[in-house]
Order: sequence, then C-alpha cells, then structure tokens
Amino acid sequence: MGFRSVFQAIAIGCALFAASGPAMAQGGRGEDLKKAETAAKAEETAKALNAETAPKVPPATVPLDPANVWALDLSTGGRVRIQLRPDVAPNHVERIKELTRQGFYNGLKFHRVIPGFMAQGGDPKGDGTGGSQLPDLKAEFNLLPHLRGTVSMARAQSEDSANSQFFIVLLPRMQLDKKYTIFGRVIEGMQYVDAIAPGEPPAEPSTIVRAAIEADGGAPAPVAAPVAEPAPAPVPGE
Repeated sequence: MGFRSVFQAIAIGCALFAASGPAMAQGGRGEDLKKAETAAKAEETAKALNAETAPKVPPATVPLDPANVWALDLSTGGRVRIQLRPDVAPNHVERIKELTRQGFYNGLKFHRVIPGFMAQGGDPKGDGTGGSQLPDLKAEFNLLPHLRGTVSMARAQSEDSANSQFFIVLLPRMQLDKKYTIFGRVIEGMQYVDAIAPGEPPAEPSTIVRAAIEADGGAPAPVAAPVAEPAPAPVPGE
C-alpha cells in the first residue's frame, strides 16, 4: 500500500471516529436521563406509599356539636362539659351515649382519685371491678395526647377490656398515650373535676348526680350547695 493509500485510510478512520463521538456521548447522556427519571419515579412512589400508610394526626379541636357534648353534673357543685370525639373513637363515644341515655352513670361514684394524676368513675360496683351489661369494647387507641382535661377509657390488663369506666386527667400524662382510648376532653367546668374528693377509694366519694348528652336537652341537675360554716360568736366586751 502506498503512502497516499495509508494517509487516506487514516483520514477515513479519523472522520468515522469524529462522527461517532457525538452519538456515543449522546447515548451516554440518554442513559443518565433514564436513570434519573427512574429514580424520580421511585421516590414519588415511595412518598405516595408513606402518605397512605402513615397515621393521620387528628385535629386538636373540632367544631362543637351538642350531639357530641357529654354533660356531667357533679356533686362537687356544677356541670362539667366534655366534647366527645367520634372522629377518633366512634365505638367508645357510642357506648358513652348509650349508657348515658340509659341513666347508667347517674349516682355513680368517683372511686379512684389520685391528686395530680386522674379521677376515675363509671363503675356501678364502686370498687373498680364493675361495668355495664354490654360487651367490652375493642381498643381505639389514637394519636390524641393525655393532657389536662382529657377523658379516656379505663380498662383491665387486656387492651380490649374497656366497658363503662372512664377517667379524667388532672395533669398531663403522656406515658398513657396510645395505651388507653381517648374519647373526649373537658371544655368547661374543670374546677368541678379538681374538687372531686381524693382517695383510693375516697372516704366521702364525689358522685355524678346526672349525666346527659347536651343535644338531648335538660337543665343542669340541682346540686346541694356547700354548707357554710357558722360565723364565730362575738366575744363579750369586744
């Protein structure tokens, strides 16, 4: 092969390499784009799955509805209004309404009251071992916290043993969260809860004079006023 032929072969090879270079580079960029698109789609899918499976935090407050306000007239001097939360514990709220309309809670004692912790009632036996004739409820643990005024269902060791007993939290107890079913919170009258007689059991237990669902009507039950102590007799000569 002559010098001219060799030169032509080299020239053709260079031309072919130059022509194929951009195509090869373009092909590499295409693969990178495909990988980036695949990664982006995978990330979007993961976010969608997490959004579907992640527990939804319920709102701290909901619009007030008289059909979901539990009114407890206490022997401590007044009415306690509790906003029920069927959005997080529908079966427990329904149980409270059913027993209330039966008159179940009227006259029951607060049999276990621990200062700085909670006041527990709703037991017809008055010793913490009783309940209604209705079957126990399956737990409806939720993400609401046990704050002051929170109303939660008492239970035995089994998570699905709540029946009629409940407790009102006096001071925050976050360690109870997701272990007891919260079904409401005091919105008015917490001072009457604070006045419930302490003890396990109390020497002179405070009672629920009457329980009602606010939408059902009914004025507060009359509560005997505290007996005023007589004024000291005047000392002669003063």
